[in-house]
Amino acid sequence: MKRLNRKGAVNLVKELDAFPKVPESYVVTSAFGGTVSLIVFTLMALLTISEFLLYRDTWMKYEYEVDADFSSKLKIKIDITVAMKCERVGADVLDIADDVVASKELKYEHVNFEPSAQQKLWYQNDSASVSQNACRIHGLIYVNKVAGNLHITLGKPVTSLRGHAHFAPLIRKEVYNFSHRIDCLSFGNDVPGHINPLDGTEKITLENNQLFQYFITVVPTKLHTSDVSVDMHQFSVTERERVINNMAGSYGVSGIFFKYKLSPLMVRVSEEHMPFSVFLVRLCGIIGGIFSTSDLLHRLIGYFVDIISCRFKLGTQYSRPVLDT
Repeated sequence: MKRLNRKGAVNLVKELDAFPKVPESYVVTSAFGGTVSLIVFTLMALLTISEFLLYRDTWMKYEYEVDADFSSKLKIKIDITVAMKCERVGADVLDIADDVVASKELKYEHVNFEPSAQQKLWYQNDSASVSQNACRIHGLIYVNKVAGNLHITLGKPVTSLRGHAHFAPLIRKEVYNFSHRIDCLSFGNDVPGHINPLDGTEKITLENNQLFQYFITVVPTKLHTSDVSVDMHQFSVTERERVINNMAGSYGVSGIFFKYKLSPLMVRVSEEHMPFSVFLVRLCGIIGGIFSTSDLLHRLIGYFVDIISCRFKLGTQYSRPVLDT
């Protein structure tokens, strides 16, 4: 009884076979079929390799949401060299809430404005330089997450009951020179390999009362990849510069001004990778599709070849001369 049950189960499984086997004696090979097979296997190998490379590759996914973090502080990293002595210039930040920052956080260092040969490779304009005493202003400051103005102008910053001002001793206008070099200006945390838009910028002027303005839009960004996961801040910038001349109607204060504002939207950047299950499905689709398509094309071509061959044979038979007996 057990053997009968086993035979019945085996026969049932055989009846469910969706891949019937054709005896080799029924199979006819041809040169055309072999050529098609080589083409099919070559194409299949190329598409499989291409799909595997796509599986190994990654791409960035960008999502946007409202930035709800308004209570934390924003870090600004500054490293700027101005072509004037440190005693004559001052830098600080004044935001729209009238909070003044950076009076003590920034460091002033006497340097030479002429950059080294290695530094010149990073600068946008190294055709001209000013060789004189300069001041390097650098450091980290933490500001409120509101719009503000980071400015470097003549005189040291002072705060009084009447508001914010810069105290400047009597200096001849001939020594005013706001030529500057931006080695680094970044917002938020540093990311290895990330270059900010203003890094390596150099501006040279021969005018005494030159005004440089940078209008910056800061975008909070959360970056998550296989190598790094950090909250950073990207920014875009537009520039403007002009000479202050009250007689010609060009009013203002000479100096270097970075007017920044924060975007209300936050960008979430994540690294995406193709799941292994999707890779298998796509691979099976490629192999099955190529087999099905190639078999259909092979049958159609063979069918047309047979029709043409039959017509040619019939034509040759009718064209033979009939011999009289």
